[in-house]
Amino acid sequence: MFTRKDLLRLIVPLIIEQMLAVTVGLADSMMVTRVGEAAVSGVSLVDSLNVLLIGLFGALATGGAVVSAQFLGHKDEKSACIAGEQLIATILSLSFVLLAIAFIFGNSALNLLFGEVSEDVMANARIYLFYSAMSYPFIAIYNACAALFRSMGNSKVSMKVAFFMNVIHIIVNAILIFGFNMGVAGAAISTLISRSFAAVVLFILLRNKKHPIHIKAIRSFHINIVMIKRILQIGIPNGMENSVFQVGKILVQGITASLGTSAITANAIAGSIGGISVLPGSAMGLALITVVGRCVGAFDYDAVKYYTYKLIKISMMIMSALNVILIFLIPIILKIYDVTDETAKIATNLIIYHCILSSIVWPLSFALPNALRAANDVKFTMWVSMISMWLWRIGLSYVLAILLHMGVLGVWVAMTIDWVFRSICFLTRFHKEKYRGMSMM
Repeated sequence: MFTRKDLLRLIVPLIIEQMLAVTVGLADSMMVTRVGEAAVSGVSLVDSLNVLLIGLFGALATGGAVVSAQFLGHKDEKSACIAGEQLIATILSLSFVLLAIAFIFGNSALNLLFGEVSEDVMANARIYLFYSAMSYPFIAIYNACAALFRSMGNSKVSMKVAFFMNVIHIIVNAILIFGFNMGVAGAAISTLISRSFAAVVLFILLRNKKHPIHIKAIRSFHINIVMIKRILQIGIPNGMENSVFQVGKILVQGITASLGTSAITANAIAGSIGGISVLPGSAMGLALITVVGRCVGAFDYDAVKYYTYKLIKISMMIMSALNVILIFLIPIILKIYDVTDETAKIATNLIIYHCILSSIVWPLSFALPNALRAANDVKFTMWVSMISMWLWRIGLSYVLAILLHMGVLGVWVAMTIDWVFRSICFLTRFHKEKYRGMSMM
């Protein structure tokens, strides 16, 4: 069903797109840092909430991508188009609901969650929340359209749009922050402008009838409850899983915050490098949604097994090579951050530990479940992820880091045990091939 050329055409742009997101995220944080600590803190507080909300858009987009890919595999392009239209309508409705909630209750939520911060930090947080909330509909449309293009095996389109979106973001950021001295407002407005551009361009491109999945005239749109239900059957469990995961990460950050400045800084540095080391795995997870979804739609379950194992192996090989490079670059990385010897020592241990284990375990714990989701086995992945998060990543972090005095390394050991538990559960489930009886076609 997929030639080597087809897989490369799908995977390579996804890896580049993931790299763009990380690179621009670093550039963005460096620009905001120039505004002052109060600005950085305010943006950080709001981003912890934004990641949680935007994760819901990603979960819904995954649901739509799975359903659309299955219809394409079934050679039913008409239903795939209907699924795409219903995804966009559903995700846009959700974004407006969240936008209204942010406008009405946003300041109260900030006071409730972060009421102890200084007034200048809170002022920056309120400004950033106002403008970033306005971008919710645009990031929702962007996620939906990008997911639909990936369902068609065309990840190059979303990669190109993501490139221009990030270039616009950096340029406008520089103009508003440094040229007009707009501070946090400038950073937020640049995010709004770049997301608006990306959403509009992708939506226009999706109107092209030459694509297997395309959007018809908006005036002819009508709600299809059956199709929305199919999308939500994938999207809701995935959304719950993502939400619990993000809440868990916030709680674990609280444990890390109690371990001292060196631990906090080392954890942040290692976390940034760790995010880079798993980029190929993240891209492969997105590719699995398309590949497995198409195979399931064609009822070719032998191909599901073949391509899943193949892509997981490729992911492990690429990640292993990347992590070896990162280990050798550790001294240079730490010089850039210019940290104390104590912090550098802790960060070095964390990075090496993460690089070694992530190459083998991370693809099985985070990329493999996307194959199960694409085969409609979403409730299993949801329950495993939620139980593993609370039992191992949160509970064991407290035991190892606080009670057994392992410090921040204890938090990372708990994290990797969480990975191992997920990997065992997902690998066992996939091997049993329960998904063969879960077709929604």
